[in-house]
Amino acid sequence: MGINKVALFTNEYPPNVYGGAGVHVEYLSRALADFVEVDVRCFGDQDVQVGPLSVHGYRAWDELASNTDSRFVSALGAYSRSLAMAKDHMDADVVHCHTWYTQMGGFLARQLWGVPFVLTTHSLEPLRPWKEEQLGNAYHLSSWIEKTAIESADAVIAVSRETERDVRENFAVDPSRLHVIHNGIDLDEYRPVSETVSIKRHGVDPSRPYALFVGRITRQKGIIHLVNAIRLIDPGIQVVLLAGAPDTPEIATEMKASVEAARSHRDGVIWVEDMVPRAEAIEFYSNAAVFVCPSVYEPFGIINLEAMACRTAVVASAVGGIPEVVVPGETGELVDPALRPGTFDPADPEAFAGALAESINRVALDSDLARTYGEAGRERAQKHFSWRAIAEKTLALYETLTG
Repeated sequence: MGINKVALFTNEYPPNVYGGAGVHVEYLSRALADFVEVDVRCFGDQDVQVGPLSVHGYRAWDELASNTDSRFVSALGAYSRSLAMAKDHMDADVVHCHTWYTQMGGFLARQLWGVPFVLTTHSLEPLRPWKEEQLGNAYHLSSWIEKTAIESADAVIAVSRETERDVRENFAVDPSRLHVIHNGIDLDEYRPVSETVSIKRHGVDPSRPYALFVGRITRQKGIIHLVNAIRLIDPGIQVVLLAGAPDTPEIATEMKASVEAARSHRDGVIWVEDMVPRAEAIEFYSNAAVFVCPSVYEPFGIINLEAMACRTAVVASAVGGIPEVVVPGETGELVDPALRPGTFDPADPEAFAGALAESINRVALDSDLARTYGEAGRERAQKHFSWRAIAEKTLALYETLTG
């Protein structure tokens, strides 16, 4: 019968994007709109129609925030918005959900409207036990939503082969329903730039090499391990942290104390606590000697792809889907955090910090090596990760469910 219209359910959508899943949906929706109508239902107050792409935001029920544990509000709000998304009239040929926040919406939409239910898993709750610190017992609600959705969806998309393996190990999913479609990158937007206005405004000296981190302050991203490595990084290398949106007050306090401790030993530690606009982030990427991704859990690591597209060398953890993006000795270097079995904690945090610092020093202090890695990274991004190709693969999957 073919695909004429797709409904995408998502937590994040511009202007409310704070992580890789939001970036994925933003660009996938645009790419899909080149082929079919796209109905985006998201968290927020958006109400936009641009050609074949429509965006409508949903707010949580106000009463959910009263007379309850404050940690429950996020998960309960997600459930309420999923219900609202699902009950609204739908004339799409398929519903495609992103992250556990909207997966119950897709599950319910299939029951109400009789459309195939697809989900993309950008991370998995069983592999993020630190979320209980953020959600309290509502972590069990988010885990139940995810399990129910993954085990009943008509198709489950994993963003990397490693994530596909994690899904198989943690959920009862028929292999015929499990597919791998990588994240992508907009190579026209993410490209090297020579401007330095933004980095100078934030206190970065463009005449000195700097190592760059971009991301949320969360256990998953391993930022505390990077901050603890600063004392081992050559003092000639600036360390620039574009890091905001802490998961909890506790990690925000820990981050502040760790950065202050690092600054007490050396200069050149710049922490930008607000998430900068994309154009500024591209400037930071483009001028960095090396981009650093110290994650302890990363299903794909789109952030590394953004750096590579800006022709920047990468030092990253050898976890999750990152080795499918960063090729060691070609586009950067990988560091094994050697996680303790059954956890996402490095068995030896000092050794991990030391290995990060060693790789950062090697790349950032060798401009020829950094340039070679950066050029190969841009070439790899161009060859393997365009959004148009990913949209075509996604549409092809939809077609198998509606024929």
